[in-house]
Amino acid sequence: MRVLVVEDDEGIATGLEAHLRKLGWAADVTDGVASAWAALCAEPFDLVLLDLGLRDGDGAELLHRLRQAPPKRLPDAATPVLIMTARDQVASRIAALDRGADDYMSKPFDPDELAARMRALRRRSVGRAQAVLRCGTLELDPAARTLKQAGQPVALSTREFSVLLTLVEVSPRVLSRAQIEARLYNWDSVLDSNAVEVHVHHLRKKLGSAVICTLRGVGYFVPEDT
Repeated sequence: MRVLVVEDDEGIATGLEAHLRKLGWAADVTDGVASAWAALCAEPFDLVLLDLGLRDGDGAELLHRLRQAPPKRLPDAATPVLIMTARDQVASRIAALDRGADDYMSKPFDPDELAARMRALRRRSVGRAQAVLRCGTLELDPAARTLKQAGQPVALSTREFSVLLTLVEVSPRVLSRAQIEARLYNWDSVLDSNAVEVHVHHLRKKLGSAVICTLRGVGYFVPEDT
């Protein structure tokens, strides 16, 4: 999952970025309305963590713009937005939710609760209610980051799990290498040209060659009956 953190407190932003990356998510940070909008126009983020009090304006302005005229680069016009702010008044929460926010957390908050809420928002955004993804013989638990194949646990690296989860979430759609990279790597990542191919190769060795299929010249997909 690719996450945009919009937060002008450097300490909070750095801590959030580190925590999200530890969970296996790609996280990028901006500190204002203008820089956040530029990022949303440039990258296909799956979820936005948005502070309201920003250095160059109110995060509510960004939220309103995002809901009224979302950038074409976003994977979905209804990309989830979770507000995280020191404003804990009921009126502030109501206003944010009515303007299009999907959830609201008051600072300070527990980072594990934040992660759980993000996973819930992600589930809803891709149209599923179950916490565990099932695709054929595969069972993926995004919270525990574990995989079972035909009931047997399979050990994956953090990046292997992320690649497989990205493909299973949209199964049987085909994703190009560029689309996979955009969902898994942040701006600061040093990316080898064949990184995705290497991860797919390792997954096929562990799970079987039929689990991830290649559509030549287009990309990769996981069949629904894998």
